[in-house]
Amino acid sequence: MTEQVERPVTLKRSLHFRDLILYGIILIQPTAPMPSFGVIYDVSRDHVVTAMLIALVAMLFTAYSYGRMARAYPTGGSAFTYVGEGLHPSLGYMAGWCMAMDYVLNPLICTIWCSKAAINFIPAVPYVVWVLLFAALFTLLNLNGVETSAKINAAVAAGLGVVIVLFAGAAIRYLWHLHEPHAAFYLRPFYDRATFSSSAVFRGTSIAVLTYIGFDGISTLTDEAKDPEHSVPRAIVMTCLITGVLACFEVYLGQLVWPRGLSFPDIDTAYVHVSGRIGGPLIFALVNGALLVASIGSGMASQLGAARLLFAMGDDGALPKKFFGALHPKTRIPRNNVLLIGAIVLVGALLISYQIGAELLNYGALLAFMGVNLASAMLGWRTGGAKQWFPILLSLSGCAVCFFLWLNLGPLARMVGSIWAAIGIVLWLFRRRKMRKLKSSEQAIA
Repeated sequence: MTEQVERPVTLKRSLHFRDLILYGIILIQPTAPMPSFGVIYDVSRDHVVTAMLIALVAMLFTAYSYGRMARAYPTGGSAFTYVGEGLHPSLGYMAGWCMAMDYVLNPLICTIWCSKAAINFIPAVPYVVWVLLFAALFTLLNLNGVETSAKINAAVAAGLGVVIVLFAGAAIRYLWHLHEPHAAFYLRPFYDRATFSSSAVFRGTSIAVLTYIGFDGISTLTDEAKDPEHSVPRAIVMTCLITGVLACFEVYLGQLVWPRGLSFPDIDTAYVHVSGRIGGPLIFALVNGALLVASIGSGMASQLGAARLLFAMGDDGALPKKFFGALHPKTRIPRNNVLLIGAIVLVGALLISYQIGAELLNYGALLAFMGVNLASAMLGWRTGGAKQWFPILLSLSGCAVCFFLWLNLGPLARMVGSIWAAIGIVLWLFRRRKMRKLKSSEQAIA
């Protein structure tokens, strides 16, 4: 009798090209530019659309590099994998460390925005109370292992799509009744001579990158995609493009509706007030509520994702394993990490603004994107040398644009981000020293 050899269980390759795009759009959220609209509007001096378009160019270059790396390494990857494989493991670690900052900061800025949105509904409750409530909500739900499923995420994304359609209809109706016959009025969101400043636009662009954060998540589905070498790269670029077109459309309508020179009641929830201007209390409540639900889901998911990332680093020895690598025996949740991030979110939301949080998040993302672009350029040089000049040029262009946007981040964000990066370098050196001692001990025993 011949013995049957059991095959190892592997992920099922069932995702088509359209499935990957849908996943990417759900991951980013179709309303991504709305929470940051007011901040970008203020920083760019009324040139949100222009900032979004420039950010789109930068992200398309980076999406192209992600696609090339996904084709070269057709397993679920990330900036950590691509930079580590394409350049050096130590640089891969730093890319992962920078992305870790993004994971920690995302629930923080979600808490800030949720608190501001809740005040729009119940202004009598102070901001500090809302921060405490949302930070506690995210933490307690994650401690109990409550996760949002893919079906719930898809339903939320579909609901947000309906909100966008309703907003667009109300905005077009509002603009129709304005009776603005001059073409200059409709071109003003792209270029307004009275307020234009290249430095302000580039500063706004460095924040607008936040709109596109998440497109790289498609690369983690490589093991489940059909024909991943072709479908994943195309889906990454297409998702980035669709996000950019939709984002520009949303902020274009927002800029046309809001009169130039008129300040927002609250800059962090500016888009909600734009909605109120075109549709009254009903559209105001609809948009505010929809974005609040989306931000709650994003904050919860990102806090648990950050906790798991810290657990992986603790389990690997990059962080103290006793604390970061511990799991709760019943829930199997990295409880210490969830509580730590909850504390960071609570303190951070009380100390910093949404703008600073967004810039800090982009600090890590842009550094990781630079690494992926460089890894893609190095891949082209290794595989074809000068014959691969065009892909190499595109990847180097992506790195250059990301570096330029990184330089345009606020000085405080760059200072705090650099401190985070320095801590990562110290941890990496400590880990290398520890591994060398362990290796020497094993050789001595042998």
